[in-house]
Amino acid sequence: MKTRKIELLAPAKNLECGIEAVNHGADAVYIGAPKFGARAAAVNSLTDIEELVKYAHLYNVRVYVTVNTILKEDELKETEEMIHSLYRIGVDALIVQDMGITKLNLPPIPLHASTQMDNRTPEKAVFLRKAGFRQIVLARELSLREINEIHEACPDAALEVFVHGALCVSYSGQCYVSQACFGRSANRGECAQFCRLPFNMVDADGKVIAREKHLLSLKDMNRSDELERLLDAGVSSFKIEGRLKEVSYVKNVTAAYRQKLDAILARRPEYVRASSGTCRLTFTPRLEKSFNRGFTQYFLHGRDREISSFDTPKSLGEEMGIVKEVRGSYLTVSGVKPFHNGDGVCYIDEKGHLCGFRVNRVEANKLYPQEMPNVRPRTRLYRNYDQEFERTLLRPSAERKIGVAFLLRDHSSGFALDASDEDGNSVTLSLPCEKELARTPQTENLKAQLRKTGNTPFEARRVEVAFSAEWFLPVSALAELRRRALDKLRTLRGINYRRELTVWKQTAHDYPERELTYLGNVMNSRAASFYREHGVKRVEAAFEAAPPRDATLMFCKHCLRYSMGWCPTRQRTRSPFREPYYLVMSDGRRFRLVFDCKNCQMSVKEAE
Repeated sequence: MKTRKIELLAPAKNLECGIEAVNHGADAVYIGAPKFGARAAAVNSLTDIEELVKYAHLYNVRVYVTVNTILKEDELKETEEMIHSLYRIGVDALIVQDMGITKLNLPPIPLHASTQMDNRTPEKAVFLRKAGFRQIVLARELSLREINEIHEACPDAALEVFVHGALCVSYSGQCYVSQACFGRSANRGECAQFCRLPFNMVDADGKVIAREKHLLSLKDMNRSDELERLLDAGVSSFKIEGRLKEVSYVKNVTAAYRQKLDAILARRPEYVRASSGTCRLTFTPRLEKSFNRGFTQYFLHGRDREISSFDTPKSLGEEMGIVKEVRGSYLTVSGVKPFHNGDGVCYIDEKGHLCGFRVNRVEANKLYPQEMPNVRPRTRLYRNYDQEFERTLLRPSAERKIGVAFLLRDHSSGFALDASDEDGNSVTLSLPCEKELARTPQTENLKAQLRKTGNTPFEARRVEVAFSAEWFLPVSALAELRRRALDKLRTLRGINYRRELTVWKQTAHDYPERELTYLGNVMNSRAASFYREHGVKRVEAAFEAAPPRDATLMFCKHCLRYSMGWCPTRQRTRSPFREPYYLVMSDGRRFRLVFDCKNCQMSVKEAE
């Protein structure tokens, strides 16, 4: 039976997050490079990345480094030098956006096509695979059907999809509004999060459709119940968003998806885990307890009106209950989940604003806030900070152990210990000594001593003693033999780690388009050269280099006309307002909404 390796890919803001991602079950970790990553606030030193690589490789966990911004001409040499440094410290692959990187003098390190490349068609995926990209990160907006079509067109490409975390409202790599408004390019890692701002929505006559609503802010993705369908659609890598998230988020979310995925792999032998070791947790993962704006599967099964978070771009957390009564110093709550002292609670007030308070004390269903909020009966409460849960995650909350089998035996000149791990690595250590018979049976005691692997990355899953007689072996001698065997096994795992090597070869097959506008994000001569070599006749400069007049600033699958119930194709309900519609910022700046029903897409342009 043909099998496919399946990867759970977790984010790492820093070294600590990376190590905890490994401990809590990641098969691969992605982390920001020292420079040129799409999260400028999440950079890491070569020293820290090297330490993460050594730790991860012990468990056959891969480390991918993001170098996924578009690059200026004078940054190419520095990028090339950095890539060679990353290769030397053992990084497994680079996640890139700029095709100029493919024209550099590269070491044999695999390249992954970032979602910033706008990977949403079979034609694009086939092109990228032929060009040499090992893994392709698909657009978040794709449905199961669209993912499967890409897999069928390009079956030998590893397809990576996002399954959890924050959503960009614009197709990744196709958002220019941050650059246009604030001089901060999303394609350069400096997104100003325009989509999380409040807007007024008005019509052509200036009538207000919505006031001070976060109309471009989406809920967070949660596809934890869709993993098997995604596997069957051809996905090989499940990606958790969050390179700016704290370590408690990484622990909880990684562990939750590890459990979900393991349950599937246990009954689907055609899918196999991509790394080694077994994770044991000291807590029960709960996705709703980590930062979230409410959850959505996005467009996985088609359009859904419940994808947005108009009231707030902040974390709501988990729904807890309804306010029954408000008294002088407390309020009573009708709900099924218990609160804890120190919890953070939030709610949407009658004006649609997010408000919150800290719980000082809990008595049954009575909450005593530090300061009484202006909350009314029948208001729905959410907990966005669970103090007890967070305390659990502050402590060591998981360990990951590699299975080892021990065989202790005697030979003519003493004893020998064979140790083999779950991946087939094995070592043998000999203990030359004079043998003497024991006065009492020793087998069970010897087995017990071999099982004491302590704080090593190993655990004994099978222990055998094969003595020709009831020999005596001092506990101290056996402990030293075990320690040395595990040290050698750890060293051997590092030696035998199989890093994939890919020599980048220049190709000349046709790109799916003959012309590239600013949407191609070409900012340097090497990238332009790449596209021309692949049949592109005209290459325009990136928006950041030469902003075109009247440019579309965002391309969104999210559609406000649909959200309002006025889609002429799907809902056939006539709007009471006259188009065009505009989004108006608090400073008066206006943006026109353009609806492309043929492609089921909304775009945002700056109004004149």
